[in-house]
Amino acid sequence: MYLYKELKQEIFKKYSRGQNEQDTGSPESQVALYTYRIQHLTEHLKKNKKDASTRLGLQKLVGKRKRLLSYLKKKDIQRYRALIAELGLRK
Repeated sequence: MYLYKELKQEIFKKYSRGQNEQDTGSPESQVALYTYRIQHLTEHLKKNKKDASTRLGLQKLVGKRKRLLSYLKKKDIQRYRALIAELGLRK
């Protein structure tokens, strides 16, 4: 498994909104986790070009991340811009 419990906790700790390290429900922490998973699957698909099931899973993850980002953009544009800059998703 590429996503260990410790790694998940580290991602949630880094991108949580407040002092709570267990903040797994905030859009920022979810987008960060999805971004890590998307990067991992993209590397996998570069090596295994015919893996259709992984490609479908990657497309679903990208859609989930897109919906979360649009939600965050509507709710608080400053948090959205900070997250985009920190993760390096847009230019």
